Amino acid sequence: MEFQPEFVETMTGHARLVLDLAIDWLTSPAAWSQFALLVLAWLLARLITARMRPHLVRLLTPAPGAARLLAPSMRVLCSLLPLMMPLLAFLFTAVGEELTRSVFGSGTVIAFGKRIFLFLAARILVNEVLTDSFLRLMGRYVLLPIMAIHAVGLLDPVSARLHEVRVELGDIRFTLMGLIRGVIAGALLFWAGAWSNRHSETYINRQDELRPATRELASKAAQIAIFGTAFLILMQIMGIDLTAIAVLGGALGVGIGLGLQQIAANFVSGVILLLEGQTTVGDYVELDDGQAGTIIKMTARACILQTVDGRWIVVPNENFITSRIVNYSDAGSAHRYEVDFSVAYETDIHRVPPLIEAAVGALPFVLDQPEPVECELKGFGDSAVNFSVEFWVNGIEDLTDKFQSRVLFAVWDALKSEGIQMPFPQRVIHMAKA
Repeated sequence: MEFQPEFVETMTGHARLVLDLAIDWLTSPAAWSQFALLVLAWLLARLITARMRPHLVRLLTPAPGAARLLAPSMRVLCSLLPLMMPLLAFLFTAVGEELTRSVFGSGTVIAFGKRIFLFLAARILVNEVLTDSFLRLMGRYVLLPIMAIHAVGLLDPVSARLHEVRVELGDIRFTLMGLIRGVIAGALLFWAGAWSNRHSETYINRQDELRPATRELASKAAQIAIFGTAFLILMQIMGIDLTAIAVLGGALGVGIGLGLQQIAANFVSGVILLLEGQTTVGDYVELDDGQAGTIIKMTARACILQTVDGRWIVVPNENFITSRIVNYSDAGSAHRYEVDFSVAYETDIHRVPPLIEAAVGALPFVLDQPEPVECELKGFGDSAVNFSVEFWVNGIEDLTDKFQSRVLFAVWDALKSEGIQMPFPQRVIHMAKA
């Protein structure tokens, strides 16, 4: 428990120095002249800001027809205008510091004023400029405390003390300062990675000339590259030797060998699916168990299918490699379907095929190519003669039966118009006399 009393004693000593310095400033003509320069710098910065800011706002506000790349940059610059006053005051104070050091040989007061102006700039940045909730949180609880410590001149001793405290985790050693810096840098890096990933994914998805599978693969590759780079930079910032990551890699390999085979298999299967492009987002597929739906999302682990009734089915990527999957979307735009119907035995069955072929062929969605409509005799049932009509359409007949229903209506109307009956089952019962 030696750390706390020593640290408290150090802080008490710094407080005494600050008190003595304040008394010295109040009784020194050089200090009063520096105070005057600080006030002059602040007034001059306010005057210039009041005159120039309205003109800069008009200049940086993008016109309605501004270029897509130029407009966001102009908006960013316009959002930074609240920082103009404290930064100008900091600049004028820096010039004043050089002047006072050349005349009086000291610039302690004006140097303190410079740090105060930096603190004000940081406060305006957090409260007025930053709009992202995460960045405002980091600014409020990280940037502002650091700038406040810097303003009172205690940043160097606090940093030195944090550098002296070392943390050891096996073969990995780093200081407490490195740990704090790593946490802050890690949060910022992965926020920047998430931001870059969102924008890169949006940009890639806008490239309509690329196949959906290619866009998905490019998005995943960009995501891996962004977060991989962020991780390596974080390791360098924390001062961790990257050779120590070999231990983590070995543990990960053992984990994959013992219990993560399925996760690894699904990840590799997802990469294969994206590379081959045989199954991609937007395809209508039928699984081996008969379930069918449209692929709406492909992740590293699974594909998400949406059925026509709005349900989501999560299918592991490995299933698309190892089991039988029917992809209707990848087969081409034209598909053939078949509808069954029956007529009574009293019907002249030679009239049925041309009648039905003409009725179904007149439907607007039925194609003449690759084959015209064909009505075939399928067999003789117990109560009726069975027929089927085969037709080609553009698109997929999903669970809603959007084509079959209209074809059945056309068959019904055609048979009714010709007086042909579609019978119901009949049974003949013979009553034996006792």
